[in-house]
Amino acid sequence: MPRRSGEHAQLRLTADLVILTIRKDVLNILLIKRGNDPFPGSWALPGGFVSRDEPVDRTALRELEEETGIAGEALHLEQVRTYGAPDRDPRGRVVTVAYLGIAPDLPEPQPGTDATHAAWTPADRVLEGKLKLAFDHRTIVEDAVERARSKLEYTSLATAFCTEPFTIADLRRVYEAVWGETLDPGNFSRKVTKTDGFVEPTGDHRVGETGRPPLLYRRGKAVTLYPPILRTRIGGSGSTA
Repeated sequence: MPRRSGEHAQLRLTADLVILTIRKDVLNILLIKRGNDPFPGSWALPGGFVSRDEPVDRTALRELEEETGIAGEALHLEQVRTYGAPDRDPRGRVVTVAYLGIAPDLPEPQPGTDATHAAWTPADRVLEGKLKLAFDHRTIVEDAVERARSKLEYTSLATAFCTEPFTIADLRRVYEAVWGETLDPGNFSRKVTKTDGFVEPTGDHRVGETGRPPLLYRRGKAVTLYPPILRTRIGGSGSTA
């Protein structure tokens, strides 16, 4: 019998996480392999159901640690959006709040609870459809990665991928990995160092590299970048800036 107009749906709420880090100059995303129905054996984002008396943000951090062994308190964590298509979950009407998490040098994940496996995976494998995900998780990944790409243009989010202290070349490799573009080192360095509050020199150099030891920097106080550092092609496609 069709539901009458205005009848309230019985909703269940979940939290899902798109955790990004850069490994060997490649943007990677954290995935788990599901052990339970629905979609057993399929790759998916870490996440799960919100407990009765639990804030959604707390659910996200709890599920991340339970399913991957990674503690999320040190992550840059922000909400991406809410996903509530009626048919997104075969278990019923399930709405999820998706989070974007970023940190440098995250460890190898250790699967737990209903995750049979957990692994870092190059984000392009998901974005290009080479690796299929359960539910609508590919759409969530696409939205979260685009959020990261666009925020690199006008905020200091790129420094969240870096371990301090870092060099300008380290920061450039973040942009190249996230955007999928090759950037001109000289132009990039000038843009970064002339953007007020983006980075601050530590006064030290990184020793041990060939040639002139590069200067080391830390995160500056700026949140918004002006002028912005813009992509040459939306979506990242190996172009040169």
